[in-house]
Amino acid sequence: MSSKRMEVDCNPGSQSREAFEDTGELADVKDMRQEAEAVVNDVLFAVSAMSVSQVLQNAVDVAYINVQTREGNRYCLELTEAGLRVVGYAFDHVDESVTTQYHETVYSLLDSLSPAYREAFGNALLQRLERLKQNGQ
Repeated sequence: MSSKRMEVDCNPGSQSREAFEDTGELADVKDMRQEAEAVVNDVLFAVSAMSVSQVLQNAVDVAYINVQTREGNRYCLELTEAGLRVVGYAFDHVDESVTTQYHETVYSLLDSLSPAYREAFGNALLQRLERLKQNGQ
């Protein structure tokens, strides 16, 4: 018995899509392409370079992100419902032999890959707390 799925783009500006399944139920499905853009925008300040791959096939259920850490290391990341993981050690390159663990967040993944990311993120947090403190006085 196969389960057919038809996806309908209801609101192009939203970060989710609605899916209609044979059961007639509506469910929110994350669009990984849009999630990847959000991930990039969230941590771009703390890495040397980061962008959604324009070469690899991105889809509703998977997206690829290229990142260069401040140390100069390059990675290709895979983003799925399971999380983020390293799938290659060059931009736009998926190495099937790479088996790395999934991380729930981009912060966790980058924290494990890049001490300079950790430092930049910590400094940004301290600066923001200092601005909040100054605005509160």
